Amino acid sequence: MQRRKLFAAALAGVMVTGGLAACGDSPNDNKNANNSKAADFLSIGMPNGTVTQNNNPFIGTSAAASLGYRWTIYEPLGMWNNVKPAEKAKPWLASEITWAPDYTSLDVTIRDNATWSDGEKLTAEDVAYTFNLIKSNAALNIFAIPLDQITVDGSKVKITFKSSQFTTWHKIISQIPIVPKHIWEKISDPATDAIEKPIGSGPYTLKTFSQQGIVLERRESGYWQDKPAIKELRYTSYTDNAAQTTALATGASEWSFVFIPNYQQVFVAKDPEHFKVWAPGVLGIHGLYINTTRKPFDDPKLRQAMNMVINRADIFNQAEAGYFHPEVKSVTGLPNGAGDAYITDAYQGKTFSVDVEGAKALLKEAGYTLDGTTLKDKSGKPVTIKLSDPAPWSDYQTSLEIIKSNLAQIGIAATVEKPNQNVWDANVQKGDFDAALRWTNGGSTPFDIYQTVMDGDLMKPIGTAAQQGNFGRFKSPEATAALKAYANAKTDADRAAPLATLQKIFVEQAPMLPVGADNVGGAYSTKNWVGWPSDADPYAPSQPTQSGALDVIMHLKPASS
Repeated sequence: MQRRKLFAAALAGVMVTGGLAACGDSPNDNKNANNSKAADFLSIGMPNGTVTQNNNPFIGTSAAASLGYRWTIYEPLGMWNNVKPAEKAKPWLASEITWAPDYTSLDVTIRDNATWSDGEKLTAEDVAYTFNLIKSNAALNIFAIPLDQITVDGSKVKITFKSSQFTTWHKIISQIPIVPKHIWEKISDPATDAIEKPIGSGPYTLKTFSQQGIVLERRESGYWQDKPAIKELRYTSYTDNAAQTTALATGASEWSFVFIPNYQQVFVAKDPEHFKVWAPGVLGIHGLYINTTRKPFDDPKLRQAMNMVINRADIFNQAEAGYFHPEVKSVTGLPNGAGDAYITDAYQGKTFSVDVEGAKALLKEAGYTLDGTTLKDKSGKPVTIKLSDPAPWSDYQTSLEIIKSNLAQIGIAATVEKPNQNVWDANVQKGDFDAALRWTNGGSTPFDIYQTVMDGDLMKPIGTAAQQGNFGRFKSPEATAALKAYANAKTDADRAAPLATLQKIFVEQAPMLPVGADNVGGAYSTKNWVGWPSDADPYAPSQPTQSGALDVIMHLKPASS
């Protein structure tokens, strides 16, 4: 999941915060609705604090990505619904999508009526260019896709891969933005360019980027399907969860993905008829990533002991308000429900329980000494750790305080750091941290969870950004080989052995300490717009930063119609 990322590079530009946008004269105030006129805009917010102007769709920490508006400017080949991950993708820029049975080749037919927002026709050449751009630029190939040959025949594009894409097909189809060749071939460094004037195929274009917010306006002609009912999308980056929640409760913000403590009273009760929360679960998790390059945390016995004392029930009930990130109970890290079918025989029924005495015994056997309330490592040095997450993420901050208290029970002195979000993201990606609470990618199998944590192919040297995973620089050739074997297996039977290996490594070496399951939910208002996804109609995720957010926007209609 790309849950709360922000752009981490130092780019010159305008800062956007939630302070002004939350005021009475906010551009998001619905004066039309107050005058009984139908609203023509949708106010979308995220609790991301200060962001810098950057519209590069390939940079997961850009403003366009962290707020979600990249998917209204740029579009993917198809829409994959991670609420119903086993379903096929809905054709989007591609009118036809066909995978080979072994997932080593992909054939797509590109729509003949799609255009770029500058009026140029979108063609198969643009699609081929996009994938060649990713192939030739490692910084853009954030999913480590082993692209081979890319050929064009009229409106058709054939892409072959050096290995099976069974576990990554949904990323290739729905999480790669197609970009215009005639624009991007003139960009000297596509991996770092801020793309101040984005040209895309989506139904919206960037109108303004200012301190009060980011406004996108609807294309009135040239879009390949019926234009959306919403004329403007107004994005605001609020200072923190509390500011975002206040904006939701007052109606200044109509859609967000934010943790809301006591959400029924704080949000829903303010307007029970219109204020809604929908939080469908997915096959992804949140947990404490440990920097395994830093001593003594390179010792799996120490990490295992830490895993044994984390009180996940307290985190769920106190930090996640009993709804946001359901407690992970299986020692495999797989969420209840979504992950049940993937738990191997060796770990069936094996769940986490707080075991302080067991952790102390494990540490003593491994050569650690508990001197009063201080744990000392094998060299006699006190064991200390810095837990880091941005201050605005109140649920994460509460979780870290609980973990700090848990670790103190075995003599580990933890401190909680609250860096600026940009700094935090850069530090995590570059491996400049002790431990950080973060999410994994999600998918239709457990592969994405274990890949995010343990894949050696995603591991970068300390100081080099790892955008998609292995932030803790966990080195396990066995895990990397098992991930490859699982991904390339042609049958479920062939996947059983590598999955068992992955779970054994995850449990015994504890490269990441899982705490909660992920969701792709959202808080939203039906006062001005209806047609939102729900349990009754889960056609897309309700998280505004997902690529499926565009599908949601296309479904929305005026409440008064």
